[in-house]
Amino acid sequence: MILSVVIVNYNVKYFLEQCLSSLKKALDQSEFHGDKAEVFVVDNNSTDGSMDFLKPLFPGFEFISSPVNAGFSKANNLALSYCSGEFILFLNPDTIIAEDSLVQCFSFFRTHENAGAVGVRMIDGSGHFLKESKRGFPWPLVSFFRLSGLAACFPSSRFFAAYYAGHLDQQKDNPVEILSGAFMMVRREAIEKTGGFDEQFFMYAEDIDLSYRISNAGFQNFYLASTTIIHFKGESTLRDLKYVHQFYLAMNQFMEKYLRGPGSSTKLFFLRLAISVRRQAAAAAILIQKKPAGPHKKPPLFITGDPDGFPEIRKALQRSGIRITETEASAGGIVYCESQHNPWKSIIGKMDHAKRKLFWFVHGSGTHGIVGSGSGPEQGEIISC
Repeated sequence: MILSVVIVNYNVKYFLEQCLSSLKKALDQSEFHGDKAEVFVVDNNSTDGSMDFLKPLFPGFEFISSPVNAGFSKANNLALSYCSGEFILFLNPDTIIAEDSLVQCFSFFRTHENAGAVGVRMIDGSGHFLKESKRGFPWPLVSFFRLSGLAACFPSSRFFAAYYAGHLDQQKDNPVEILSGAFMMVRREAIEKTGGFDEQFFMYAEDIDLSYRISNAGFQNFYLASTTIIHFKGESTLRDLKYVHQFYLAMNQFMEKYLRGPGSSTKLFFLRLAISVRRQAAAAAILIQKKPAGPHKKPPLFITGDPDGFPEIRKALQRSGIRITETEASAGGIVYCESQHNPWKSIIGKMDHAKRKLFWFVHGSGTHGIVGSGSGPEQGEIISC
């Protein structure tokens, strides 16, 4: 087996359907097709009927149901016990990959024997580059610059913006310290030496921890700009106060694990203080951004891509009370219909290079939903077809 793919799902069946649809096309159009690849979906006790909905649609994939939501790390490690691939791809359910994403990663591994893991260039559902595609190790000073806002003031500085490796060109391949767990392809040898994810991290920071241990095991992590994927980002996790608590709890756990030696107590104190201030600010921002109750007026959408899918999409939008415009210039958002003649790579490229960063919605050929990016504390839009 060449490739094993692991996806952890929690209540995002329509996003996951788009993800699996794009993954299947990438596998079919690469050397990983047939018996050279395996896909494992671990469901963390979802309540949205994910497994019953998806199993019949993707008969070639393996679905593993967990009786409890044990967290991201444990779910990934559970799937790892079944994996036999030379390479393991950890992939988020709220991602859409291009048809050549897998090939690009594998080609890089072939020419870089020291590569332990690779990540790729990611954009969000509005077409913006996601800075977490490439990151530096969050040492106390690095984290302080990010938490204090200094990194945002000097976004290209190697010194101030090291958290997101701001000095590295996002359009060029580069060795990096930290990769995102949304798309992380890892050499099996690196997994065997590190032992997989640290299960003390329920969610968040587990990708930072694994990246760091891969580096310590003698491998190099790489960021690849040769392929771009969509990461709708956080659709499994509503951006509420619980999210804020869990995220900053993980940051504290991570620092306590690695910050050792003389002066570590003082460093931890000031770092915890900075984290606490940032946590309170994030919580306040969520409360301020909460929208008042009442009807929400949705912007008109323009449909483009595969004309065969337009009638179905029109009906779904009309059922949801969404207006449809016949011109892109007057649209507040765009629905891309994927097809053989309008592949995911083309759609991702259009979103990436669009002059106007609107709300984008996508519909994979043969799928049952239209999904798009939310904003602020809200989750993404989901429209059932």
